Amino acid sequence: MRKLVVAIGSAALLLTACGGGSTSSQGQSGQGTSTTSGAPQESGTLTVLAAASLTTSFNKIKADFEAAHPGVTVKLTYDGSSTLVQQITNGAQADVFASADQANMDKVTKAGLNDGPPQLFARNKLEIAVPPSNPKNIATFADLAKPGTVVVVCADAVPCGAAALKVEQATGVTITPASKETAVTGVLSKVESGDADAGLVYLTDVNSAGSKVKGIAFPEADKAINDYPITVLKNAPQSAIAKQFVDFVRGEQGRKELGAVGFQLP
Repeated sequence: MRKLVVAIGSAALLLTACGGGSTSSQGQSGQGTSTTSGAPQESGTLTVLAAASLTTSFNKIKADFEAAHPGVTVKLTYDGSSTLVQQITNGAQADVFASADQANMDKVTKAGLNDGPPQLFARNKLEIAVPPSNPKNIATFADLAKPGTVVVVCADAVPCGAAALKVEQATGVTITPASKETAVTGVLSKVESGDADAGLVYLTDVNSAGSKVKGIAFPEADKAINDYPITVLKNAPQSAIAKQFVDFVRGEQGRKELGAVGFQLP
């Protein structure tokens, strides 16, 4: 009788061990997770709408974020902040919005299209961009108002355009631009091509352009510092990853890339 009990107990233990191993293996396989961590792998496309002046730094942040999150692809769309706000309010599907000023971010928050309060991540200021040869010998902000000088600025609704207006009002200098562009990249390209003698862009744009333009700093730019806020958008298709992206931008690696092109860091 004793031998029978021992045999039954041994068989039960053997069945339990086999059954437990099979369930664990099947569960891991079914979930598609790592056998070491057991955490599901992130995947999908994260759509980020960002101000045009963020192009250089965000391109690098994208690469850094994707390297840290295998399986995630970051899709970046750059334009003037006011244009991006129009897209958001018209129902564009996106996860994150990074604005070049608070005024355009306020339009998103007032419409209730943000998920959580926007967070400041950078500051920027204007600089005069001229061709490398500086044919009109521009040295000050007031020089932009000299007759015969072809100057290009951003449209008033675009953050760089609103900043230019603030400087004009503070200094009493009135600029008559040859054109007003919908994004700061449009201003920069006209200076680079020689179609303009000067353009009002951001310090970071001049730094990113390298030898294509020459930057002229002017003290009055301190009268129009732009704050850059970022937010996860309401009903973001990738809300969890979007929050991680915002944290990444404001974290050590994001600050490194932003600082490299001259953004002021809060």
